Amino acid sequence: MAKSKTPAKRARIAEENRLRNKAQKTRLKNAIKTYEAALASNDTESAQANLANVISLVDKNVSKGILHKNNAARKKSALTKKFNQISQPS
Repeated sequence: MAKSKTPAKRARIAEENRLRNKAQKTRLKNAIKTYEAALASNDTESAQANLANVISLVDKNVSKGILHKNNAARKKSALTKKFNQISQPS
């Protein structure tokens, strides 16, 4: 444990940030699961709405420094690719 005020405060702030970041990541993962469930049920309208929500959450996480921009681009690309495969008639 920190012995003086400044390191103790930094430790408290780091813990608050860790918990906040964890909550945001969990929220994103739950949104992705909802989106993939809509894809699995072939509900394109619901999947499209969920995709927009997921992309919005990913972008918010990038702006807050929770995700790296390349990681976010990779996620968005993969999720959009899945949607395009389902929505296009074969």
